[in-house]
Amino acid sequence: MDRTESLLTTPASPPDAATAPPARSATVHPDAGDAPPRRDPRWVRPALAVLLLGTALLYLWGLGESGWANSFYSAAVQAGAESWKAFFYGSSDAANSITVDKTPASLWLMALSVRIFGLNSWAILVPQALLGVASVGVLFATVRRWYGPAAGLIAGTVLALTPVATLMFRFNNPDALLVLLLVLGAYATVRAVETASTRWIVLVGVLVGFGFLTKMLQAFLVVPVFAGVYLLAAPTGFWRRIRQLLLAGLGLVVAAGWWVATVELVPASARPYIGGSQGNSILELTLGYNGLGRITGDEEGSVGGGARPGGGGPFSGQTGWLRMFDTEVGGQISWLLPAALILLVAGLVLAGRAARTDRRRAGLLLWGGWLLVTGLIFSFMSGIFHAYYTVALAPAVGALVGIGTVLLWRERRAAARPATPVTGTATPAAPVTASAVHPGPTPGADPGPAQPVAGAAPGAGGRRSARWRGVFATVVLAGTLAVTAWWSWTLLGRSPDFHPWLRPAVLVVGLAVAVLILAARLLPRRLVPVALALGASAALAGPAAYAAQTTGTPHTGSIPSAGPAVQGGFGPGRGGPGGRMGNGMEFPGGGFPGGNRPGGTGQNGQPPGFPGGIADGGPGQFPGFPGGTGQNGGPGQNGGTGRNGGTGQDGGRTGGGQGRTGGGMGGLLDSREPSAALKALLTADADDYTWVAAAVGSNNASGYQLATGRPVMAVGGFNGSDPSPTLARFQEYVAAGKIHYFVGGGGFRANGGSSASQEIAAWVAETFTAQTVDGVTVYDLTSAGQEAQG
Repeated sequence: MDRTESLLTTPASPPDAATAPPARSATVHPDAGDAPPRRDPRWVRPALAVLLLGTALLYLWGLGESGWANSFYSAAVQAGAESWKAFFYGSSDAANSITVDKTPASLWLMALSVRIFGLNSWAILVPQALLGVASVGVLFATVRRWYGPAAGLIAGTVLALTPVATLMFRFNNPDALLVLLLVLGAYATVRAVETASTRWIVLVGVLVGFGFLTKMLQAFLVVPVFAGVYLLAAPTGFWRRIRQLLLAGLGLVVAAGWWVATVELVPASARPYIGGSQGNSILELTLGYNGLGRITGDEEGSVGGGARPGGGGPFSGQTGWLRMFDTEVGGQISWLLPAALILLVAGLVLAGRAARTDRRRAGLLLWGGWLLVTGLIFSFMSGIFHAYYTVALAPAVGALVGIGTVLLWRERRAAARPATPVTGTATPAAPVTASAVHPGPTPGADPGPAQPVAGAAPGAGGRRSARWRGVFATVVLAGTLAVTAWWSWTLLGRSPDFHPWLRPAVLVVGLAVAVLILAARLLPRRLVPVALALGASAALAGPAAYAAQTTGTPHTGSIPSAGPAVQGGFGPGRGGPGGRMGNGMEFPGGGFPGGNRPGGTGQNGQPPGFPGGIADGGPGQFPGFPGGTGQNGGPGQNGGTGRNGGTGQDGGRTGGGQGRTGGGMGGLLDSREPSAALKALLTADADDYTWVAAAVGSNNASGYQLATGRPVMAVGGFNGSDPSPTLARFQEYVAAGKIHYFVGGGGFRANGGSSASQEIAAWVAETFTAQTVDGVTVYDLTSAGQEAQG
């Protein structure tokens, strides 16, 4: 046996035949018998340590360069670190005016870190990076149990180097915690299937329930897969499996429902407004804006979804079978997606008509179901979809690549070995079957290639079958590498200026190694490991280069993107070149500038724009941008941030940065740190007010809040379209002296929603005197004045 074979094959230890359930398999592991259990080879622990340390380095390097990353969540973390009430509800500010538009579990970890280490970028982002390292480790452990350490190491490596995973484990969105919880759920499913354990399957439900508390209904996409695999493969009776799954469902409901029930039962006057809902209801948010609305596109108060033919809205790309491969999404997740799909099909073909409890097939169904169900929903959802959501696919892609590669390599080797009959005796009352001797691979051991059972006379038919399986495995392995090299070449072609030498190198090396795999039996044994190493390098070079570029690039805003700028898609860091989102759509100034003077009308009859914009800017350029300045009326298209971070000639910035004249500082998707003069103004006499300022839109408010360390009211929530507060309620706050300033600009109104924020903005402009501080329009709400000046 050469070294390559030893790396991909770990001897198995036998299960207890007396406790193994009966099944109908006609195959058995060749090493089953009375041999004592064996440990992993010596190289496994050092290799795992290198993987985890390398992942930590990749995810932690230069982490503080991203600053507040997504300031929307950073402001909520700051609030939770100051107020336990804000911590529990996930409030945007410590005065608890409104919550973020998600359940708060991901904020809890970051807020605890900030309470311990103080408010800074590292305290917010390091927990996210550690979640990524943990996800890689748990994925390794999960795959290793049934397929051996080599498969686990491949799976962990693929996850670690997936560009969107590198992005999201260095960012403060909820996706990092969600991925870890779902991978833990897969691990618990594997443990439950092994022994039909009630404890483990209930734990699956609890973990998915906490996934709901992290990112709501997205966590439930894997539920039918986990339940289906357990129902199929657990070695116990059917009705016991049903009872166990019902208990798991109860665990899910309890884990997810305790927080929801608390929020619904607490009177609305005693808690913050539920951001993202139109009726101050967490159930409405769950089932609507963050639920079925994401599927159908009917999201009242949202900024995307259903905005264009084909669905998906302006932030989401076109729906369809190829969405995961398109310009916007492809470079994030799809590098090894074709390989994962090919290896899934090949593995199921080789599993054939295996026993119901066959673990090898169960594992393929577990990860394949995860990939297909989640991927298809992402591909066809018509509501808001962002490319970074696809980090949820990365563990499944990694697992299938690792499992499929190792299984096919073993089948290729097994074709050259004679069948090994099972030794031992059996009584007539209890005939020895393959499953009775070995119902599935021992945890951590090599499942090995299928072998005939004693008495089944491995004759010419068995030898032909083994040869066929070996040829099939060899051809599929070579073809998978060739397809992967071609697809990497295609994806790299979308960024022609990014290491142009890498594109032809990946293609040439990948195709050459694919040919060598076909002729591997003719190669000297010493060259086989070299060829495999070159093949792995060709397959991983593209995503690794994108991951490294992502590590070296600061990322801020609400829609981050991994890798370099691509033609027709997102750029690095923030949304993309010149404020371009996806599919060529551009926003003026890269963001959302202020509106017309009070009394003006936005495009298509929209209500008056927000105060503080260009005095004579004219109607907004796009429907749904209330009163935004036109292309030639202020911070226009030339004001966006370029691919290399330089600002355009008119001074606008991605995410609604300051334009030439007036307007608010932030916008819908990003925020900016205020100038020293504006910060000094907002913090003056701050202890005398509940909120030092109010601003339309959560991102607009978050920049001021993070800079001042004081609560800033996010009028209208994330989009500026929530009825929080109403005009009457806002006037009560002002009359009571609870709000010091109102900052102009920010916000977005589309797809329905409340106009309360626009009514508030118009009332402020009519009632109070405006002043401009470093290009930002500010209203002092403590004294009424004449109508605002432009």
